[in-house]
Amino acid sequence: MPRKVIKGSPPFGYRDLIHLIELMRGDEKHDVSAYSTLDVLWVLYDSVLNVEPSTVDDPMRDRLFISKGHGPMALYAVLAAKGFIATEDLPLYGAFRSPLGWHPDRLRIPGVEISSGSLGHGLAIAIGSLYALALCCPSPPRSYCLMGDGELDEGSVHEAIALASRLRMGILTAIVIDNHSASHGWPGGIASRFDVEGWHTTTVSGRDHDQLRAALRNAGIDAKGAPHAVICEVV
Repeated sequence: MPRKVIKGSPPFGYRDLIHLIELMRGDEKHDVSAYSTLDVLWVLYDSVLNVEPSTVDDPMRDRLFISKGHGPMALYAVLAAKGFIATEDLPLYGAFRSPLGWHPDRLRIPGVEISSGSLGHGLAIAIGSLYALALCCPSPPRSYCLMGDGELDEGSVHEAIALASRLRMGILTAIVIDNHSASHGWPGGIASRFDVEGWHTTTVSGRDHDQLRAALRNAGIDAKGAPHAVICEVV
């Protein structure tokens, strides 16, 4: 059954996002996590993703899998700014019966593809979803997976990186927020972790909208090629 789109959100711009985030209180320990994704999320929904409130259930929509599901205030602010959810719901963040929980819930929030929060699952889910789409659609839409650098410590992510390249998932883009929070890191930097498995990689500033827009638009255009990883440095 299609999810009902929440009505009543006026159009907002990038400069309004901070105000929208400030409407959500109670999860301040994840403020840093939220703000690290803000620019990436805005660029994705503003000028990259082929999805809008009226097409959240369109099979041919672009998909954004949020693996970095903790601290979703930036995601909720962007969804409100673009009309997927109502701004009136933002002050109810985390409240009893609110659709906006500490982690995003795909059954309650239009535009959210997966319920997430436990790290290390998103990339594997994105691969499985794309694989299923490819079985029933000759030209499946592009898929993006937003991850944190700490997730690369998870074995499930290592396996997913290896699998995506071997399946030649050229329409898959992993977006890694690099705020130097990984416990173990990777010799040569995050990009080399993907390079060694045959991915295309691009490293950009996670705050520069022009760099983000160019990297994200150019990724995922070769359906049968190597997948793409965009490393977004945020310090």
